[in-house]
Order: sequence, then C-alpha cells, then structure tokens
Amino acid sequence: MKRASAQTVKLGLIQTTCSADPDANLKKTLALAGCAAQRGAQIICTQELFRSQYFCQSEDHQNFKLAEPVPGPTTDAFCQLAKKHKAVVIASLFEKRAAGVYHNTAAIIDADGSLLGRYRKMHIPDDPLYYEKFYFTPGDLGFRSWQTKYGKIGVLICWDQWYPEAARLTALQGAQILFYPTAIGWLPGEKKKYGERQHNSWETIQRSHAIANGCYVAVANRIGHEKLAGKGIEFWGQSFVAGTSGEILAKAGAAKEEVLIVPVDLAAVDTTRTHWPFLRDRRIDAYGGLTKRLID
Repeated sequence: MKRASAQTVKLGLIQTTCSADPDANLKKTLALAGCAAQRGAQIICTQELFRSQYFCQSEDHQNFKLAEPVPGPTTDAFCQLAKKHKAVVIASLFEKRAAGVYHNTAAIIDADGSLLGRYRKMHIPDDPLYYEKFYFTPGDLGFRSWQTKYGKIGVLICWDQWYPEAARLTALQGAQILFYPTAIGWLPGEKKKYGERQHNSWETIQRSHAIANGCYVAVANRIGHEKLAGKGIEFWGQSFVAGTSGEILAKAGAAKEEVLIVPVDLAAVDTTRTHWPFLRDRRIDAYGGLTKRLID
C-alpha cells in the first residue's frame, strides 16, 4: 500500500465492544489493527484495557487474574503485528508487575516490532463503578514521549485526560501527538440529566490540550453497555482526533464499532507552535506553586 508523505501520518483508532472472553477480545482487536494497517494507518491505538470488559465496576480479587506481564502475550502479539505491517502500535493492558503490584499500562511498539517502552497510568480514579484504586498502583515512570518511525508521540490514559499538567509535561518532551486510550461512559441513571454535559466536558478538555500545546490529540474509547455491577456503564464511544488548534478532524459514532483512520500533517505542529507561541511565553519562573496541593 502506498504510504503517505514524510510529513503526513495516518492514525488508526480502534473503537469496539468487549466480551467476557479475553482471548476473543485480543483476537478481534488484532484483526481490527490489521485492517487499520491495510487501510494505511501508520500509528494504531487501542482503547483502554481492551482485553476485558471494564472490570473496575466492582472490587473483586478474581479480576487480578486478568493481568499479565510486560513483555507478555499481548505485547508479543502486537510486536509481531507491528513488524508485519510496519506500523507503530499503542496497546493498553492490565500489567502484573509483581505480586500485589499492578498497573494500568500502555505498551509503545515501534514499526520494526520492538517494544520502545511503557506508560503507566499516573492518575487513578475512585468513583462509583470506577474503582481503579483497588486495582492499579499509580504510575512511577513519569510522563514520557517516544520517537517512533512516524513521529514523536506521547501516551496518557483515560483519567489522565483531565489534567493539563500531564499533557503539558508530555508535550514539553517534543510529543507531536498525544494518544489517550480510554474507557469512559455514562452511568445510566445519570445520563438524562448529566450525560450531554459530561461528554462535552470530556471532549472540550482534550481539545484544549491540543490548543495549549500546539499538537494533535487522538482518543480511542470503547462502546457498549457493560453491566458488571449495579446498572453498569454505557460507554459513549465517540473516539476522535483533534487538530493542533483544537478542531475536530474526525469522530466516530456513539454506538457502533469503528476503525477511525485520520491523516495528520506533522508540519502543522511546528507551524502552530510558531504562530501561537504558548511554549515560548510560559513563565516557568512563576509556576512553583503547581507542585503544591493547595496554595494558602
């Protein structure tokens, strides 16, 4: 397949439902990643924790059996796929680091099939049906960017989306694209009253990261109503890519599986950062208070 120009890179975002069968979920996601590559995608991102349903709806020790090491079976499979298709892959998984120490992790795989590194989710939520603090140790690798074959990328995960500090620290390392593997949706009882506002806030904060940092933002979210506790979560999908001025370049639907293929021009990052020089004008001498919980 003909590749894009040196400055244009095609992104592939995978948005799917998840079953109770981890092997089936892996098989499906690998197949969709292969389809994305065949359609020209050069950087492919899975949704958060795609190998299982969103198990954090309850606190159950049995769910720790879903975790795996890195490197491990999932990263091995995606390394093979990346090498075959010469595509960069961001694969989200439940990492078992050691007995009693687990992380919500994204593996970053380069186009030659090598494992470049991993990002461990830094911000861990604890909300109704999002009981992640029970499962995940906060990340200890910091905010990172990686030089891949097709560009310099940063990876953050779901709840990290709400923190401008995370996006900024990743962009300051030169990331041209921020990827956010995601699993977010509505609690059915809240959807009518708060649903539109919640979704708009989620989309707006991420578009603002693109604006503030002059980079692309790419978000892969799952779909489907997963009822593992209470009335479950209705995941809202709507995976999207935002341009360097925050504009929506492409968005998936709310209710169907999709592989979103979006070309982006990396030259726009340099142009945007030059014409909107937010990074130049930062008052780094005045931001010490950001390292404090509150300022009295």
